Amino acid sequence: MDSLPLDQVLIGDCLDILPSLPADSVDLVFADPPYNLQLRQDLYRPNLTRVNGVSDAWDRFPNYAAYDDFTKAWLQECRRVLKPTGTLWVIGSYHNIYRVGAILQDLGYWILNDVVWVKRNPMPNFRGVRFTNAHETLIWAQRNQGASYTFNHQALKSLNDNLQMRSDWNIPLCTGRERLKVNGDKAHSTQKPAALLYRILLASSNPGDVVLDPFFGTGTTGAAAKQLGRHWIGIERNPGYADLALQRIAALPESPPEAVLQTPNPRREPRLPFGLLLEYGMLKPGDVLTFGMEGEKTATVLADGRLEYQGMTGSIHEIARHIKPGMANGWHLWHYQDPQTGRLLPIDTLRQQLRTGLKPEE
Repeated sequence: MDSLPLDQVLIGDCLDILPSLPADSVDLVFADPPYNLQLRQDLYRPNLTRVNGVSDAWDRFPNYAAYDDFTKAWLQECRRVLKPTGTLWVIGSYHNIYRVGAILQDLGYWILNDVVWVKRNPMPNFRGVRFTNAHETLIWAQRNQGASYTFNHQALKSLNDNLQMRSDWNIPLCTGRERLKVNGDKAHSTQKPAALLYRILLASSNPGDVVLDPFFGTGTTGAAAKQLGRHWIGIERNPGYADLALQRIAALPESPPEAVLQTPNPRREPRLPFGLLLEYGMLKPGDVLTFGMEGEKTATVLADGRLEYQGMTGSIHEIARHIKPGMANGWHLWHYQDPQTGRLLPIDTLRQQLRTGLKPEE
């Protein structure tokens, strides 16, 4: 296969199809593999109605060794097709996630985070012999330790009311109108909620990136990718699931313009030195900056862009670290007095104004 089959479902076993994809071609993998739940008997509610759980043939393996061999094979192929900067998400339960994590590390992946998906509406443990299984675990890993990778920290923070996104995600199960059904029954026993995939793709991919799902099911990954302007490739061995996925994705509106999809990332912005604020007259030598909002510590701006504080001189970051040891960011810690309102504002406000003013006209 010379080129990537973008925005397509490839029908077949992922172990047969993955080797046909080019190496170093995919930005992100999301995998929802079989969990190997090892269910050996039907489960009933107290009213004697049978629980419609996961009893599909694709979730059955004769033993742990067979499951481990299967897991190693698909993870190895995913690592091959990932770009050096690519990352992989895999979801599982206590039945399989620890085995998957160990195999990930054995194959050379570097684990960045594990995330707990806390289900707001979990199925109870009807027999009352164990805790209610109210969560699943996701592992986020990069292909190569130390390589650069996509993490849209600011986008996740904005999504979370300007609070840093934590590693425990409270998201309800896929139910109601979101749950795909055929003749009144669940189309797929383990359909994941769209909110989960939206968050994952927003966090770790960019518009135009290629997202691969080797266990595509009914296409939640593809639906989220289309919504966010990413390309997707799905691999699914069940033609019925593949048809449902294609219908589902085709019914969605086209992706919005890229300007709507781009998320701010200060690390991608061009570096602007503090001295530019002096050169453009936004600050002047002799101005006094206040550290933090309390107004107790002040420094004087020197003509060369350094600060003078209690007899020592240095950059906005050096003086900030002297006052507050650690990873102090002077752009956010030093404040100037706005001449119109009299309020103290971070000098980063001036940097953003300068950055906007220096952008070339379109």
